[in-house]
Amino acid sequence: MKQPVGGRRELVMLSLVLKVLRYAFHGLFASALSLAPAFAQSPITIEFKGGDQAVKALSLKDLAALTPAVSLKVFEVHENAERIYRAFPVRPVLDKVFGNEWKKAQEIVFTSIDGYQPSVPVAKFLAHDAYFAFAHENGRPFTMTNTLQNNEIVQLGPLYLIWDNINSKELLESGASDMPYQIKSIEIKSIAPFPNMAPPANASAEVQRGFTHFRKHCMACHTINGEGGGKAVELNYPVSVVEYIKPEYLKRWIENPQTIRYNTTMPGLAREIPNRGKVAEELILYLKVMSIAKRAPAKSSENISEQPESRFR
Repeated sequence: MKQPVGGRRELVMLSLVLKVLRYAFHGLFASALSLAPAFAQSPITIEFKGGDQAVKALSLKDLAALTPAVSLKVFEVHENAERIYRAFPVRPVLDKVFGNEWKKAQEIVFTSIDGYQPSVPVAKFLAHDAYFAFAHENGRPFTMTNTLQNNEIVQLGPLYLIWDNINSKELLESGASDMPYQIKSIEIKSIAPFPNMAPPANASAEVQRGFTHFRKHCMACHTINGEGGGKAVELNYPVSVVEYIKPEYLKRWIENPQTIRYNTTMPGLAREIPNRGKVAEELILYLKVMSIAKRAPAKSSENISEQPESRFR
């Protein structure tokens, strides 16, 4: 028996509707799967602080509720290759957690599980697009082979700060110093942090530049008078590094540490840095000035590493 023409038309329409629904469901399901492994692997919460006070502690699921995740291709400085990450845009996250207050702050301090602690100017987040990565897009384990640290395999989660850097010469030249992984704490600072690290106000322009270089390239790992990152050793108190390493070796150590210590995981100054040799020299000038400006670290400091040979590396 032949079906009425109208009946066949309805069956065709029904079939099309079912296909559309199937594809839509497949897309949503795939998106959910891309989030699920990362969320399952990272039960840790990330603490957000303002003025030394905890504001919120959020899991990856909480962050997903604040802003949609995106796929972002970046030039992965640690691996010297392009990579695609699943990530949350930073500005919407900070807006939801801190309101507009974070834009009035001076710096944002990130503390990592391994002790790495960079302090990034707020102006950089306003000028460039940053993201909190939580997974590789292809679903492989959220790790990386860090070629800057002697091919050390590192865990990246729970969060990894990345930048939309492929088309930005400025971001590419800045290297990996503002790309902390294993982020466990995010704190906005309304006043300049680390006062015990600052050189005397009457220090020369070269020394002040050396301080800026130290803040940008060294402070995330090392401490001066107890202030800075806890991943590597204190460089000033009670004995300064300039007091037990000859200047020519110290410069070589800063630029190419593996030429002095085999298998060290300390990265040298990024080769992309303009005037790299002069940067190293100004770093040493800063360290020399700080060697006569020693201050005992606070005993309660969380930043002082307890690890022997802790990455001095």
